[in-house]
Amino acid sequence: MPDDAAAARAAAEEESAFSHPPVDPDATVAYGGHPDQVIDFYVPRPGRDGAAPTASAPLVVVLHGGAWRARYDRRHVTPFAAYLARRGFVVANVEYRRGGEDADGAGGAADEGGVPPAGRWPDTFDDVAAALDALPALAGEVAPQADPGRTVLTGHSAGGHLALWAAARHVLPADAPWRTGRPAPLRGVVALAPIADFEVAEKLEVCDHATRQLLGGQAVFADRCRYADPARLLPTGIATTLVQGRADATVPHQVAESYADAAAKAGEVVGLTLLEDVGHFPLIDPAADACAVVAEEIAQLAW
Repeated sequence: MPDDAAAARAAAEEESAFSHPPVDPDATVAYGGHPDQVIDFYVPRPGRDGAAPTASAPLVVVLHGGAWRARYDRRHVTPFAAYLARRGFVVANVEYRRGGEDADGAGGAADEGGVPPAGRWPDTFDDVAAALDALPALAGEVAPQADPGRTVLTGHSAGGHLALWAAARHVLPADAPWRTGRPAPLRGVVALAPIADFEVAEKLEVCDHATRQLLGGQAVFADRCRYADPARLLPTGIATTLVQGRADATVPHQVAESYADAAAKAGEVVGLTLLEDVGHFPLIDPAADACAVVAEEIAQLAW
């Protein structure tokens, strides 16, 4: 496909994904004291077949993308969260601290070329770990129908990275503050166009070198990759599926393929669903066929 046609399609996909109005949650709870340390909950709604929600439902944890930058928050995935709730899931949409100016005025200066910084080290990781640790109790309070024994993590783009990372905390280096003593009790992970291999992402200059910014710059990149790069945190022993558009120009499919290869070398089979003629944003766009594929992948693990 010519570059101009590919760019036009990518723009149309992004416009469609962001055209849906935000959907208010059924409840919002805090897992910390910072304004960004909150989780929105969506409870199951009758789906297209009109079936009533069941007394017990799987819990899907959503980690939004946006290159770990403050200008993208959880609101842009609320239509996706509501879409999953209509399919019978309890959904927890997690917010976390990102790079750039935010509520406490922190976040660092712009990178070269005036690009807003991506992420906050170690705050972004602190928040995801704290949210996942607090989630079972919080869900029990506001969404008692959630079954924590059927929890699936999903995330898009930078959120896909965070989902893979959160599922790998038990294989972090021993000195990592986020390390857990055992695997998380998850049915699995469905990572959507994830920034899953930092070395490959840097070579491809994904999101203006967002991985390098997330870890605090080039000087510490190599060392901190040990704690943050999912491709180096394998095997996890947790069922994992990657869903990726072949036409994705934002996070090219080579990043997901490299992670799957690294998993195989570590003795772990990771599912990789490559969607033809699909770019970056249809995976979280309720109007796109690709979003239905994502929901099915989640259901296969959750149910």
